[in-house]
Amino acid sequence: MYDSLRKKNPALYWLLQVLLYAVLILGALVMLLPFAWMLSASFKAQKDVFNFPIQWIPPEWHPENYQTIWTQIPLVTYFLNTAKLTIIITCIQLLTSSFAAYAFAKLDFKGRDQLFLMYVMTIAIPWQVYMVPQYIMMGKFHLTDSHLGLVLMHTFTAFGVFLIRQFYVGVPNELMEAARIDGLSEYGIWSRIMLPLSKPAIATLCITSFVNEWNDFMGPLIYLSTDSKKTLQLGLRLFNGQFSADYQLIMAASIVSLIPVFIMFVSLQKYFVEGIATSGMKG
Repeated sequence: MYDSLRKKNPALYWLLQVLLYAVLILGALVMLLPFAWMLSASFKAQKDVFNFPIQWIPPEWHPENYQTIWTQIPLVTYFLNTAKLTIIITCIQLLTSSFAAYAFAKLDFKGRDQLFLMYVMTIAIPWQVYMVPQYIMMGKFHLTDSHLGLVLMHTFTAFGVFLIRQFYVGVPNELMEAARIDGLSEYGIWSRIMLPLSKPAIATLCITSFVNEWNDFMGPLIYLSTDSKKTLQLGLRLFNGQFSADYQLIMAASIVSLIPVFIMFVSLQKYFVEGIATSGMKG
């Protein structure tokens, strides 16, 4: 459509392109405004945070706010706990999801499609429905107030299996047959063929799992009671309660909590965008 319009009416084509990019830039600016205000407020004094009109550039810079937040509460402990849980759970979900996706996509066994459908349907069940039974079960296993309990509860993800399976389905079966003839086992096919070809799906799942676990609030709130085991999100809530008037410190702590998520996305955004760009292509 755009190619034909470009040939027939180049002026209209470029006008539409300019309007499209203008709308996208405007939308991006609107989305980034709260983050820009948060970053600006984190360097301000308490009296300057809510000045009107908004002063985007602080009249007085206070970088010591970022030093203060580490001394008021055990933020380092919360940060390390969150990093440990997030990294472990993300790695386990990548492993279990890719294994299950390979079985559902490329192995032929009785009831495969029905089992996959039933498993994927669990995505539609809200966590609040089975929250209480799950807590009772974890209590009987004596896994409440422990990081192990949170890891075990988040070991499997139906969304991850569905996502990676869709990529696995697009891999030609002839490629695997050739690998089997060459003597590769199913584990060898999975590690040497399927995983390298599904980097976009792996990156997408890695980003979503990392963000979900890093920002998880309800799970740690319900299961963790010992202060030394709490996560960063609980620490931010505690910080907000103790320093409800010191918004410059709250904003500084919030900025610090966003840095790992930002680094993760920047590191994998190449594969993430590639997955979006090729999701509608058939080869």
